[in-house]
Amino acid sequence: MDVKAIAKGYRVRALMGEYVVNDQKEPIGTIDDFVIARDDAAVFAVLQVGDFLGLGGNLVAVPFQSLEMDGPGGLIVLPGATRAALAKLPVFEYGS
Repeated sequence: MDVKAIAKGYRVRALMGEYVVNDQKEPIGTIDDFVIARDDAAVFAVLQVGDFLGLGGNLVAVPFQSLEMDGPGGLIVLPGATRAALAKLPVFEYGS
């Protein structure tokens, strides 16, 4: 295990609540949480989308790898996303 490579990664705690934008730098939501799937260990980002700047909206899950973490200006970018398209995704609900 290369601890130096790991140290260059992203701390989940630091990403919580961060804004996510689309290609046009339009805000589309905020990061609410991360979920690791049990079967294949895939990681999903849970985004709060809907109301202005993602506050008070619905939760949706997107594959973590679909996020560009070092976008322009250090932004977290979900390429091709729109608030309207994300609002059409199934609402994510936390299991017990």
